[in-house]
Amino acid sequence: MNQINVTDQTNCEKIFTPKQGQYLAFIHAYTQINRRARAEADMQRYFQVTPPSVHQMVLTLERRGFIQRQPGVARSIKLQIDPENLPVLKSDQHVKTSVQRY
Repeated sequence: MNQINVTDQTNCEKIFTPKQGQYLAFIHAYTQINRRARAEADMQRYFQVTPPSVHQMVLTLERRGFIQRQPGVARSIKLQIDPENLPVLKSDQHVKTSVQRY
């Protein structure tokens, strides 16, 4: 179907959808660039979705074992899968910014 097979470090087969893969790729890229975990508001801006949509995706990723969070701790998301198994982050997202372009 429309899913991608990935294997985590414990060799348990895990499957994520293309949309979940983009969220995981964003989490990884954001952490690499900013040297800290992202906030849900960062994903909301990038994917141009509502806060409940982002939160539901985070809960789904956590429930499926792709990420781990510490309850009550901001910016505590950690990937639980090998970054090599992530798809390439699509750059066709239209990020809204308050910075004026020249």
